[in-house]
Amino acid sequence: MVIVGLFTFSKLLVKPKILIFSKTAGYHHASIAKGQLALLKLARENNMDADTTTDSTAFNDNNLKQYAAVVFLSTTGNVLNNYQEAAFERYIQAGGGFMGIHAAADTEYDWGWYGRLVGAYFLNHPKQQNAVIQVTNRKHGSTKHLPKKWKRWDEWYSYKKINPDIKVLMNLDESTYEGGKNGKNHPIAWYHEYDGGRAFYTGLGHTDESYDDPQYLKHVLGGLKYAIGENKPLDYTKAKTQNVPEDDRFVKVLLDQGNFNEPTEMAILPNLDILVAQRRGELMLYSQKEQKVKQVGALNVYFRTNTKGVNAEEGILGIAADPDFKNNNYIYLYYSPADTSVNRLSRFTFRGDSLDRKSEKMILQLYSQREICCHTGGSIAFGPDKLLYLSTGDNSTPFDEPGQKYVSHGYAPLDDRPGHLQYDVRRSSGNTNDLRGKILRIRVKPDGSYEIPEGNLFPKGTAKTRPEIYTMGHRNPYRITVDQKNSILYWGEVGPDAREDSMATRGPRGYDEINQAKKAGNFGWPLFIGNNYPYRAYDYATGKSGEAFNPAKPINNSRNNTGLTELPPTTPAFIWYPYAESPEFPQVGTGGRNAMAGPVYYTDMFPKETRYPDYYNGKLFIYEWIRDWIKVVTLDKDMNYDKMEPFMQNAKLAAAIDMEVGPDGRLYILEYGKGWFAKNPDAGISRVDYLAGNRPPKVSTIDIDNLNGNLPFTFTASVKATDPEKDNLTYVWSIGDIKKETKEPQLKYTLNKAGDYKVQVQVLDDKKAASSSNVVTVYAGNEQPVVNITIQGNKSFYFPNKPVNYQVKVIDEGAKVDPKNLFVSTDYIQGRDMAAASTGHQVISEAILGKNLMMNSDCKACHSITEKSIGPAFTDVAKRYQKDTRAHDYLISKIIKGGGGVWGENVMPAHLTMKEGDARQIVTFILSLANADNAKASLPATGKIVPTVNEEKKRNNVFRLMATYTDAGGAGIQPLSGSQAIYLRNTTMDVSDFQEVKGFAPKDSAGARYLTLPTTEGYIKGAQLDLTGISRIELAGFGSGRPGKYQVELRSGQANGAVIGQTTVDFADNRQKVTASVPVPKNATNGQLQDIYLVVKPVQPGGRAYLKTISFIPE
Repeated sequence: MVIVGLFTFSKLLVKPKILIFSKTAGYHHASIAKGQLALLKLARENNMDADTTTDSTAFNDNNLKQYAAVVFLSTTGNVLNNYQEAAFERYIQAGGGFMGIHAAADTEYDWGWYGRLVGAYFLNHPKQQNAVIQVTNRKHGSTKHLPKKWKRWDEWYSYKKINPDIKVLMNLDESTYEGGKNGKNHPIAWYHEYDGGRAFYTGLGHTDESYDDPQYLKHVLGGLKYAIGENKPLDYTKAKTQNVPEDDRFVKVLLDQGNFNEPTEMAILPNLDILVAQRRGELMLYSQKEQKVKQVGALNVYFRTNTKGVNAEEGILGIAADPDFKNNNYIYLYYSPADTSVNRLSRFTFRGDSLDRKSEKMILQLYSQREICCHTGGSIAFGPDKLLYLSTGDNSTPFDEPGQKYVSHGYAPLDDRPGHLQYDVRRSSGNTNDLRGKILRIRVKPDGSYEIPEGNLFPKGTAKTRPEIYTMGHRNPYRITVDQKNSILYWGEVGPDAREDSMATRGPRGYDEINQAKKAGNFGWPLFIGNNYPYRAYDYATGKSGEAFNPAKPINNSRNNTGLTELPPTTPAFIWYPYAESPEFPQVGTGGRNAMAGPVYYTDMFPKETRYPDYYNGKLFIYEWIRDWIKVVTLDKDMNYDKMEPFMQNAKLAAAIDMEVGPDGRLYILEYGKGWFAKNPDAGISRVDYLAGNRPPKVSTIDIDNLNGNLPFTFTASVKATDPEKDNLTYVWSIGDIKKETKEPQLKYTLNKAGDYKVQVQVLDDKKAASSSNVVTVYAGNEQPVVNITIQGNKSFYFPNKPVNYQVKVIDEGAKVDPKNLFVSTDYIQGRDMAAASTGHQVISEAILGKNLMMNSDCKACHSITEKSIGPAFTDVAKRYQKDTRAHDYLISKIIKGGGGVWGENVMPAHLTMKEGDARQIVTFILSLANADNAKASLPATGKIVPTVNEEKKRNNVFRLMATYTDAGGAGIQPLSGSQAIYLRNTTMDVSDFQEVKGFAPKDSAGARYLTLPTTEGYIKGAQLDLTGISRIELAGFGSGRPGKYQVELRSGQANGAVIGQTTVDFADNRQKVTASVPVPKNATNGQLQDIYLVVKPVQPGGRAYLKTISFIPE
């Protein structure tokens, strides 16, 4: 007792210490500097110690233990990483205190725990003005000195997601100012106990003048004293949040790479063998015992259209193993049979490493319109109750219909005019009587038939509905998962392409979604997207917009709708994000999108030897095909979204298309590879291991100085590797079947035999823990031709209706250049739905490569291109197999294995040493001859093109000029291709297009990105731009409601480089559009690409205006 008493007494004598944290990842308040000084002064005057920092690494257990309270001073955006967030949660749970000032509510939007701690999130604010505060609690230390009604000038926040448990101290009287959004109950300062600690927040403090105001400073001091409380020592035994496992303890182990051709989905069997479905029809098996991949079956599927310029996405779309596979050997395939315009779900028996085709039990099938693109869905999953879930796509075309005056422009396709069926998604996703654009839920019976479980969206027998539907309103639900403890369904939804909102005419910009269904429901497409953002009805004959759809009562009045007109109310997305930064979920990043849902992880379902730490128990894994990340989502007690954080963020992914958890509790990742509709060398399967003890070396991407060359071919390979435990490292290099060991991270090697060789390095520490690099293929025996494109005039921008003069030159070392092997083409990159990207160039280039391979083989001894010889003419072969979707694989097998009986008595010899890839190129050439008359012709090597812009002048239009040359190769020497592309963009650039910005604060409004002009000085960097022919650079933006004046300088090379142009821009006391032009002198960049900087400085303090676009105006 005496010891306890002395200890308690000694703690009371210890000065409390506070941490003032003011990091900003968004808008930076100019008042932060004065706020820091004011808080330091308050601390000194009130017997406290204080530290200030913007360094988030201060948030760790050891450092936070010394502080009685942490102050978030006008922080903005995501300021802590997941490790630091966990440390801060533990700090509060141990009894720590928190005070948030003003923009602390504009911080960490995707961290629900923080939102409840601070008490509310920022919604919006009007211009600064006077308002009256109603002091509703005058007994608290922060308010006892204040009058009942306090009139003051500030920036007044409105709030969202207000925590109902906060104790309100002050309420803002919205009748005394303009622009409030919370109504009569508008809290502006509050306190509460939260998760073991204490929290105080005040919405005041935007202005510099606040920190000279004695009443405001007393208010802040009172709040700080509440947060400190009795200054008791922290008790970390009460911390519930676990520290995040170190990222480098998760290791991606490559199981197989380079042996897959468009893999779509996988099924992990009880013995950890992995079945992989491939879109073109093959079923592959990765054997854990043999540690290699082999083909174990095939289906005859439709996977290629016969329509020029249209890519099919069909084929084998999904696979799953029966929950009782160990006993019944059933697997389920969802595929597109070649002979019927349906997508079919069937059950097969898989036994003895072989697919039994005769065992097929067709469970269900649905009509699918063919010879169009896109959206198939096709994922299969089972719930804990053994119900089968199947996703289906909307089977609609998202691109603008050629030859039409009024088109969709990346918004919802709603064209129900006769003859435009594929452009009306209401016929499928919005149709209650159609199985497309849905997730189906059925119970498969032992005989292969199925029954409808209770709880689906429409009871069996409901007119104009299908009872199989569990959820509807989907565009392309691509990868689904079912929580194995509570049957909650999750899926990724690939969204449309519109870059900006057009709420007055069409609707919202495009979003991808991660969705959650706790029960059956309608998820909105094509009438809604994201957080139930509504599209508008649209008349494609007149271009007139109608009313916005109502999520509480959605109506499908399409002429193509065969189901109910009044649809179920719509459920908003669980997570949603656009191409640009997401204000709601900033961690998802920016760029192309393809959302995928992985498993919900439960540690108690897996062996303790291989499962992951308890930190991940009950968390949802999600991932991104395009952005190449994996995230972990924390759910609250009601299974609602609470937090998102990165997982294994240093791992390199190559378009993860499926991610499953195996019976061993480890994640398995199937990667499609970084090419579309192709056999990608980086396609493969990996396993993610957790290492509790010694960690293997970290290995970067392998670097090789020469990837090809004539014999003898010498190359140098190098790699960067580090070991977490600082162990000595050994490098084992593989060059094909050759092994070389070094103690240095470099190998120089000479090849004397022609062929391609896979190069990889395994790095081992002295405890034999190992990591392997990626695989890079080199080719010995031929040197890749070099293609150079030169253009006259500006090298960064194209100008509508002004010709681009170009010249293509080819250098093929040691060989004569054949003009017939050069292919030059142009296209425009507009949308992000990559299935629409022009593949004509790729197809033509593959055909040239195949032709040259054929000419260097013995094929020409028996075949000619147009005349019958010992064997048929290649043109006749092409015509026979023109409409056979299995022709590619059949002919590849025929070339390699040989055979006869198709064209007569002559037997085709086998080519057992020919690589499948070479055979595939030859077949591509042969089949291209069927459409030789319709094939896109190459542009000349020298010429000019006149770029055009569509009527809406989309700012993301990029004009691409591409040239590819394939050399002739030789006997036993593979032809190689070289290419170059020139990209010229539209002259108007959105501020979101610039990657390096300093001093500006991002602001999102109505689906568009703006940059708020800086308070001191800032710049926008235009990387490697050519100003040839540019007369001026025009800045366009909007005022903030208060007058302001800025100086704009154009500088070359660096932010403090030479000034080559300048102007001033004035913003009046309104929100009208303002433009200003910076003159550009002739020869500003001397016809070269170089970095340019727009440096902006405030001249007359005032409202911070919003910049939207930067345009480069030609002479």
